[in-house]
Amino acid sequence: MRIVIVGGVAGGMSCAARARRLDETAEIIVLERGEHVSYANCGLPYFVGGEISDPAKLLVQTPQSLHAALNLDVRTRHDVTGLDPEQRVVTVDTPDGTMRIGYDALVLSPGAQAARPPIPGLDSPRVRTLRTVDDALALREQVEAGARRAVVLGAGFIGIEAAEALARQGLDVSVVELAEHVLPPLEPELAALVSDELRLLGIELRTSIGAAGIQQGAEHDLVALSDGTLLPAELIVLSVGVRPDTAVFEAAGVACERGAIVVDEHGRTSIPGVWAVGDATVSVDAVTGVRRPVALAGPANRAGRLVADDILRPGASRPIPHPVGTAIVRIGSLTAALTGVNRSALDAAGIGYRTIHLHPNQHAGYFPGATQLHLILHLRETDGLLLGAQAVGAEGVDKRIDVLATAIRAGMVVDELIDLDLAYSPPYGQAKDPVNLAGMIGENVRTGTLALWYAQDVDHVLADAFVLDTRSRAEFATGHLPGALNVPHTELRDRLDEVRTAAAGRPVRVMCASGVRSAIAHRVLAQAGFDSASLSGGILTLRAALGDRAAELLRFEGAMQDA
Repeated sequence: MRIVIVGGVAGGMSCAARARRLDETAEIIVLERGEHVSYANCGLPYFVGGEISDPAKLLVQTPQSLHAALNLDVRTRHDVTGLDPEQRVVTVDTPDGTMRIGYDALVLSPGAQAARPPIPGLDSPRVRTLRTVDDALALREQVEAGARRAVVLGAGFIGIEAAEALARQGLDVSVVELAEHVLPPLEPELAALVSDELRLLGIELRTSIGAAGIQQGAEHDLVALSDGTLLPAELIVLSVGVRPDTAVFEAAGVACERGAIVVDEHGRTSIPGVWAVGDATVSVDAVTGVRRPVALAGPANRAGRLVADDILRPGASRPIPHPVGTAIVRIGSLTAALTGVNRSALDAAGIGYRTIHLHPNQHAGYFPGATQLHLILHLRETDGLLLGAQAVGAEGVDKRIDVLATAIRAGMVVDELIDLDLAYSPPYGQAKDPVNLAGMIGENVRTGTLALWYAQDVDHVLADAFVLDTRSRAEFATGHLPGALNVPHTELRDRLDEVRTAAAGRPVRVMCASGVRSAIAHRVLAQAGFDSASLSGGILTLRAALGDRAAELLRFEGAMQDA
């Protein structure tokens, strides 16, 4: 059997390696357009930033090493320009001219290309993407040649990594993002923490604005923004998304949706004998059912392996799982990670949900170095099924998101998080791990034991409800909502009549620093007959959600604390 694989890196090479392990006699040809067939594309920003000093470290395998280990025929600088499904032949441009290669099984792993919006001047030699080893080498060369100012267009995962890398090299960096905040998949209240960290790194952020054009100059370019601002730059990184690189195959009749190849549960395309994997394929979201490409290395690797199984063990291979979109990124001293879906995706899909916020320590508070995790979970309203989770923190983010990604894959409801038997020792966690604690909070919300109100409801609450702040008097003085009554939670039982008089029949909306003390107060109030709810995540979440508006809204005088 001859298996021809178009494209290397994650999906294509994992398919080739698995196919060889399953069939020692198969002829396996890998056609790669670029110079490198197996490289650490996720490591490219760290090479630009100098943390990886040797570019050879980025090369996971070479054609020679792959031939020696797996007897693979890997051909770089071989660009597939045509497909004849009837003859089962691909047309390939090679360094030695055009050739035709027949196949018994064809696997398409062409990946995606950097999106290039219609911005005048985008053809400037100072504009680079960051998707290949050559891109990383070129960026590093520009840095070492003396570039001092950089503009990054796009604040997604790669854009943020590129911005941090360039700032680490001492450049003045500006990030331009059309969305309202950096890392658009993150919820705004967590993205605010990332923005603060980026500013601490000296990176200038310009959100809710786009690039209108690039004016090329002799010494530097000028990036013109839609508000008329001009940003000088010797180096510009374009990172505004990707699009599937499928034009050749769509022209040959391979069914596509919005440019991405349609595949079944085993990676088969609409053409017999042709499979597809990776960034260029349509994936079905595991939570919402939305069909879209997922440009992540993990799902591509797993799909490549399963496609090889389907080619060589038809009828016995497992289906390719729907991705849950787990991703993680470092920003300075912080880590941000997510899995499942966010509020905007749930709203668009019309799925009813509840959200919980918590800010536990990543390990025992009495052990040196304890820091807070900022954690968000979305639960299906009807039964508490886990739909999505996000976290930001200095330590422990990866562990918790991986556990929650596993829980989502397993179809767990939030109550079941309580029972997870997770590793505990003071340097590593707590007896009530943040994941267990999230389960307890979620169960309380699901059963009605805990009623929540949210930071985005603050204007409605101030207009129609009575705010009770259960922090200490010293905490209250550091900033509180206007008109709030300060009753520390330890005093509440003795001051219920005072609260009832001040509320004057209005609903009572309770708050504290992180949501723990207000939850205790809520239970006291609810059992005393009040219409009560606790602020999810407390003032930590409120401040992050309000952003710049916090300075305008919060009061710092002691009024009402002993009303």
